[in-house]
Order: sequence, then structure tokens, then C-alpha cells
Amino acid sequence: MVNGSPTEEFKPRRDLRQDDPLAPFMFLIVAEGVTGLVREARRKNLLEGIKVGGKGVNFDLLQFADDTLLFCQPTYGNVLTFKYFEEL
Repeated sequence: MVNGSPTEEFKPRRDLRQDDPLAPFMFLIVAEGVTGLVREARRKNLLEGIKVGGKGVNFDLLQFADDTLLFCQPTYGNVLTFKYFEEL
């Protein structure tokens, strides 16, 4: 759909480059997917983040403008969770 109207499927002819205007949108799409996978892994207790601060706030994912940082306890199970994200 383009502007609410159906269009024909198109095939890209070049890779996206860093200065390509579509690059930020592609990053957002992938970042949303990673966020969903991390939430699902937490829901299934497959991922154990780290605790910080006096209240022990648990976190495992930080996303900024064009960066994604994943945090977890250094366990073999967490490594396998990241390795097999697509199977969640």
C-alpha cells in the first residue's frame, strides 16, 4: 500500500547504505522486532537481565537513536537465548 492505494510489489536493486534515507526506517523495523523477541524471552523466563540500583531494577535492553544494547547475566542459558532468538 502506498498512500492507502494498492501498488505492485517492487524488488530493490541495491543494498541500503548508511546515508540512504530509508536506513533509519529499516533500523526501526528491526529494533521493534528485537524488542519483541526480548519481551518474549523474558515472558518465557529464558532471559535474565541485570539488576541495578538500590531497588534492584531489572533491565536487559536499551535502545537509543541508532544503537541497541543487550544486557544479561553471564550464563550459558542467556547466550543460547540470544543465539536462538528466531525460535522463540
